[in-house]
Amino acid sequence: MHRGFFVVLLLSLSASANAQFDIATELKTTEVEPGIYMIEGADGFSGGTVGLLVGEERIVLIDDFVEPLSGTLLKTAGKVAGRPVDFVINTHVHGDHIGGNATLAHHGATVVAHDNIRERMLADEKTDPDGLPILTFSDSVTFHLNGMTAHVLHVAEAHTDGDAIIHFPEQNVIHAGDILFNHIFPFIDLDNGGTVDGFIAAQKKLVEMADDNTKIIAGHGPLGSRSDLERNLQVLVDSQSKVKALVDKGMSADEVVAANPLAEFHEGWNWAFITTERMTRTLYRDLTE
Repeated sequence: MHRGFFVVLLLSLSASANAQFDIATELKTTEVEPGIYMIEGADGFSGGTVGLLVGEERIVLIDDFVEPLSGTLLKTAGKVAGRPVDFVINTHVHGDHIGGNATLAHHGATVVAHDNIRERMLADEKTDPDGLPILTFSDSVTFHLNGMTAHVLHVAEAHTDGDAIIHFPEQNVIHAGDILFNHIFPFIDLDNGGTVDGFIAAQKKLVEMADDNTKIIAGHGPLGSRSDLERNLQVLVDSQSKVKALVDKGMSADEVVAANPLAEFHEGWNWAFITTERMTRTLYRDLTE
């Protein structure tokens, strides 16, 4: 489940001599547009990139890092906003995005998420019940606050089965959650309801929502643009096509890996958690199961 993903992620990162896997002690805050910030680890791993919506009416976080950083995140958000967080929107169930739920809830925040996130958290015996979403939605929910509109939209069977993207149309900003791993191979969690076709469909939806000036907060990686998103989408589409051509020849998973169909993407897209081999095996499994 989601905690298992976090453990595997850290183990994978620790296996790479060039990877920074220590939990961050400091956070970096960047104002994307007036009233909308992105928060990330300044000196180590923090989890997925957090969004922060600040205004005179309410304070909203999008995701909340891993649990050890929840106190630091509270302080950072409070310093920027000047008062406590009112809402936390979870983009999906992984522990590097929802690890701070219970801490934020203890400090008065209301956790909002897709129905499937709550169901998967309930099924995990290690879940702190205080961190459960108490407001859930099936397709979408819209926040009207601070003179802004935030459309929270479910994208089905993509990174997981409970993904949400958040669109601020007036500010031309999108928080993509883990529908965007910017310029690295994406993690598509087949064991938690994700699919490659669903991930591609979700990225296509983001492309349709964006224009050349849209700023896209990635779940992992730097702040992106529509052209970044299109590049990531094309790499995934091409990768799926290359693996499918070998699957159609009746090759086994090991044979496909040995053929190295994603070789041209290795230098730019391989990383410690989703290596070229793991991306190949994910595509193979998705095509054959």
